[in-house]
Amino acid sequence: MIKKLLYILTVSLLMISCGSSKKVATKHKTNIPKKEQGEVKQNSNSSSLADKVVWTAVTYKGVPYRFGGMNRRGMDCSGLIHTSFKQRNVTLPRTSKEMYTQGYEIPLRKVQRGDLLFFKTSRKRGRVNHVGLVTSVKNGDIRFIHSTSSRGVIVTSLYSNYWRKAFIKAKRVL
Repeated sequence: MIKKLLYILTVSLLMISCGSSKKVATKHKTNIPKKEQGEVKQNSNSSSLADKVVWTAVTYKGVPYRFGGMNRRGMDCSGLIHTSFKQRNVTLPRTSKEMYTQGYEIPLRKVQRGDLLFFKTSRKRGRVNHVGLVTSVKNGDIRFIHSTSSRGVIVTSLYSNYWRKAFIKAKRVL
């Protein structure tokens, strides 16, 4: 009985990680204006490259999860990050594990928009298997965009129980 419960719990946790499932979530359309989604006027001369990368990533909000995906038909977590940076002429590796080797580590108190957050969401070998892009830091709340197998591309708070426990490291690549 205990083995069954542990198995069900393990499978449930794997289903919400980045690359644990090839199931495609349904696409959610949003009628929220871009300004309210975190989008800021893009033609500003003071816009940083980090702002532009975040703006690009936010345009994928609602795209369903697809293992190995890198387009609007479906994306996984590293596909979202890789594509968002590539569209702004910044080259990053394709997988979260390879992205983890880039840039330099920064403490959470110094995290800024455009930094990467790395997570371990399963007991599989290795450390990193999920990545997210910081979209905002306000009043100590760090929000990041990523793609989950259960909900597709979404913006989440780092301080939700699940993501806080799975967090490994923050890195700056810009």
